[in-house]
Amino acid sequence: MNMEEYLRALETYVSSRKLNLGDGESVLSLLYEAYGDINPMYDDQIKADFAELYRTLNGTPLQEMDWIINPVCALCRDHERNGFLHGVQLGAQVVQEIQSV
Repeated sequence: MNMEEYLRALETYVSSRKLNLGDGESVLSLLYEAYGDINPMYDDQIKADFAELYRTLNGTPLQEMDWIINPVCALCRDHERNGFLHGVQLGAQVVQEIQSV
């Protein structure tokens, strides 16, 4: 079997089976989760920014703080995830461009 036949057989094999991603939505989401586990994003700048946010909200009732903080955290998480996924997609595009040269 030559390489081309092997690749076709591999594509057939992969396409005939459903990929078990566990709780993940896609391979990219699994990569993102793994990256986040290995590289915590909660650095000194983020800590300082949250401290400033809490200082700004000083005196605000806890329920109102949660009403503000929770969407802010979700927005940050979603923005970070989208940036990671876009970076992986750009990396894949670069590989394709290099291979076509």
